[in-house]
Amino acid sequence: MTAAHAVKNRTGDPEFLADVVAGLSRRPRSLPCKYFYDAAGSRLFDEICELDEYYPTRAELEILRSHAPEIAAAIGPGRLLVEFGSGSSTKTRLLLDRLAEPAGYAPVDVSREHLLAAADKVAADYPGLRVAPIVADFTRPFALPASRGRPAIYFPGSTIGNFRPAEARALLRRIAATPGLAGAIVGIDLQKSIAALEAAYNDARGVTAAFNLNLLARINRELGGDFALERFVHRARYDVGRHRIEMRLVSAVDQVARVGGRSFAFVAGESILTELSHKYTVDGFADMAAGSGLRLARAWTDAARRFAVVHLLPAPEV
Repeated sequence: MTAAHAVKNRTGDPEFLADVVAGLSRRPRSLPCKYFYDAAGSRLFDEICELDEYYPTRAELEILRSHAPEIAAAIGPGRLLVEFGSGSSTKTRLLLDRLAEPAGYAPVDVSREHLLAAADKVAADYPGLRVAPIVADFTRPFALPASRGRPAIYFPGSTIGNFRPAEARALLRRIAATPGLAGAIVGIDLQKSIAALEAAYNDARGVTAAFNLNLLARINRELGGDFALERFVHRARYDVGRHRIEMRLVSAVDQVARVGGRSFAFVAGESILTELSHKYTVDGFADMAAGSGLRLARAWTDAARRFAVVHLLPAPEV
């Protein structure tokens, strides 16, 4: 068997394959955005965060640099900091530097290689801190490490905006149900001009396009797909009525792609939805949280009010 033949017959992660086949079989077609973050995708996303057009990271860092002592005080002393979708943990360090006697740091991410590398760096830089990385999908049940401290959820980067409203509410309910929850710190991207939003997802260097196309490249690498990346085009547009960016891969020609023993025919102009990114108001997000068992305690924004970091507490039982 040749190497090329072996690749074509590789099935990879069965859950990944099932999600891909299901998403491409439905109309309109879609793929779960959580699969962006293999090692290559995680590196590309880190590069996106450095782009001139991509304001969310700079705005969130501005908030953390200006208000880290207040945010750390809101989290409280002796907490187990549980970070959802930790990525490179850059922003987390601004909190770790200010937290009072943290009981530990538990970053949670689906990208094992990227997660463990980032956790190792944190452990090296904070030798007195217990670092317990968790390779898991934080939208599903997973076990927290045993800890003397109550868990505080840290969910930066406006990732909650990637979920449809019903999914976001379900995730907030899951957070609210965390045993012993001390509170949650969540980043949300705020509503702003269409021009600023669309520029952030259509950068001039094409890094976001490469990030988007890497999803197809990952399907080829891990599932033996035969998607021709040069036949798909990245597109990101803002839906004003739904207050969200919709990121897609658009077929440039009539074509057929294969994965998992299935063939998927695309006509020119047909798209695959790969990501949603909802934009909120602080009040609107507070209302959604309130319906999910959490109450807004405080919100911090950057000077231009492009982004917000909110502190949520378990709502009192009625």
